Amino acid sequence: EQTLSSETLFEGRVIRVTLDKVRLENGRTSTREVVHHHGGAGVAALNEKGEIYLVRQYRYALDRELIEIPAGKLEKGEDPLEAARRELGEEAGLCAAAWHSLGAVIPTCGYCSEVIHLYAATGLAPVGQHLDEDEFLSLFTLPLKAARSMVLSGEIADGKTVAAVLKVCALRDAGKL
Repeated sequence: EQTLSSETLFEGRVIRVTLDKVRLENGRTSTREVVHHHGGAGVAALNEKGEIYLVRQYRYALDRELIEIPAGKLEKGEDPLEAARRELGEEAGLCAAAWHSLGAVIPTCGYCSEVIHLYAATGLAPVGQHLDEDEFLSLFTLPLKAARSMVLSGEIADGKTVAAVLKVCALRDAGKL
């Protein structure tokens, strides 16, 4: 599809929304509503006991608490690994000796440009949690197998967390992590 015009409808701290006119493959025109987002980074932090660090956090848009891996948005132009390191420190109070890329996930490709980069972190050491001023969450650990069971049962439903847990389990099962 070829963009013919783009009008910004909203510009906020986290997203920008445009209404775009596009030319389709068949020559006709249509419109696309697009949410532009700088992306994010998430961390499956694993300790020496085979546990994963998770957070419980209220999500206003869904009006419910979710279980998630430590994660956050990228600043414009920020390196995803640096963002993952920052978020692990802020939300979990940890730093890691080893980082492994788990690839990226695209949570809502039908209308949003967000890409979330996932990492596994091992060799953890405490650095002290330092949450953002408007961030409220509780940190806990679970055996990785229990987290996988919660993903499969639907108790863990956050997309980035589902992907990270299943990827880490597959890599562990294959002896690659």
